[in-house]
Amino acid sequence: MPTIVFEAKVFSGNGAGRKFIELPWVKRQIQEKLGFSPYFGTLNLRLSKGIAIKRVLLEKAEGIEVAPQAGYYSGVMFKAQIGGLQAGVIIPKVPNYPSDVLEVIAPVCLREHLKLADSSLVAVTVEV
Repeated sequence: MPTIVFEAKVFSGNGAGRKFIELPWVKRQIQEKLGFSPYFGTLNLRLSKGIAIKRVLLEKAEGIEVAPQAGYYSGVMFKAQIGGLQAGVIIPKVPNYPSDVLEVIAPVCLREHLKLADSSLVAVTVEV
């Protein structure tokens, strides 16, 4: 399976990822489609301009759909690995969502497990 490697810096988000992951219908789809029960937050990665160009490849790739409930936007998920762990990347289909951000999910708190802080550089490998 082809992969894309993203190297990016960790940053603190506004908590929207956590609220999204806590929704029962989102959690269920992650369990069914990615094969793990997600930790209740996302790891936010800021892509440099050169790396953000690769994110367009994800937007064009055939990912795993997150089918929304009424009143929510859809998204696309991709299987991924980070720090040797099974993970996923979610691309929200939200108007004006920043093109230089990746939302990474995993069965554990990635910040704690990988000892990451804001500005830590990390690589995530995404299956496309």
